[in-house]
Amino acid sequence: MAGKFSELDLYDLNGLLTDEERMVRDMVRSFVDSEVLPTIEAHHTAGTFPVEKLKTLGELGLYGPSLKGYGCPGLSNNSYGVAMMELERGDSGFRSAASVQGSLVMYPIWQYGSEEQKNKWLPKLANGDLIGCFGLTEPDYGSNPGGMITRARRTDTGWVLNGAKMWITNSPVADMAIVWAKVEEDGVDAIRGFIVEAGTPGYSAPVMHGKWSLRASQTGELVFQDCPLPADAMLAKSPSNLKGPLSCLTQARYGIAWGAIGAAQACFDSAVQYSNEREQFGGPISRFQLTQKKLAEMAVEITKAQMLAWRLGKLKDAGTMTPVQVSVAKLNNVGIACDVARISREIHGAMGITDEYPIMRHMMNLESVKTYEGTNDIHTLSIGRHITGQNAFF
Repeated sequence: MAGKFSELDLYDLNGLLTDEERMVRDMVRSFVDSEVLPTIEAHHTAGTFPVEKLKTLGELGLYGPSLKGYGCPGLSNNSYGVAMMELERGDSGFRSAASVQGSLVMYPIWQYGSEEQKNKWLPKLANGDLIGCFGLTEPDYGSNPGGMITRARRTDTGWVLNGAKMWITNSPVADMAIVWAKVEEDGVDAIRGFIVEAGTPGYSAPVMHGKWSLRASQTGELVFQDCPLPADAMLAKSPSNLKGPLSCLTQARYGIAWGAIGAAQACFDSAVQYSNEREQFGGPISRFQLTQKKLAEMAVEITKAQMLAWRLGKLKDAGTMTPVQVSVAKLNNVGIACDVARISREIHGAMGITDEYPIMRHMMNLESVKTYEGTNDIHTLSIGRHITGQNAFF
């Protein structure tokens, strides 16, 4: 079993952080050590999530921490980043829950909602009194969300919503959902965001079973069958195209770029400790050149990921961050985290496949992280389009 966590910090990331950012990191680190790690393997094995911790995350200010006003903390984006890093060091399921709440539920209300919508929803979402989810992906439309078939039809009293979304984090326990649907406007289809309350007639959120990844996460579907919505359900300032949902995904991808570092750190730290404790041929395996090569290469990649994420946070605070920069960080940092988990498992040998160590849990989780909020292929093509000016998606 791994001992006390020791953070890898070859380039003094700690010195680049502000006092506030270090305080947030240390607070979340303490929460993860005391309230996540002692039970997370059992939850992973059982395929459950400690739902009572959702309120705790709100009490810690981890929902939308970089949003300002309406009960939100208004911290720096790197405060948000290091919080997500520490949560994912515990488990991707915790970081996913916080990312969805802050970036995919609160952000669209904060960015596109009316004052009435902001005042009604944001304070209770920020403190964890309410939990939300985000409905964009459909059974047949993932990387191509513009093909969605979920539709909202105007009525004399509001809207009627029909359609289905899947792979929705938090949906089985959510009090409300941000749902993206097609709407006819001036004879053509637009895409708009809607606030849909759980319990509305025609609303259901069946749990998805059989996952090997993100087992300690609440994942479900959203199904709408003639679901009536009030006239003010639509996000008041929502764009009429994919800009709305894609801007939300940009926020979430930023958190993922930081979060993946946490998973990589957990696997790396376990590998360092194990290699110093495991003896073969008369001494610890950490003395072998091949083991040191693996550890050194992992350390270099984690360090580069830290610098990439920190710089991205500075750009985000300055308001100059671009989606392609987020794609670079998400693509790189999740990719190196997957590699670190795999190499760490090699260092642990057969013990690496057991739940005595966190390696396989993180490795399986990262396969989902690599896929959601834009697959590696999609981010690669987004970067390629930026470089060449040519669209390779079609």
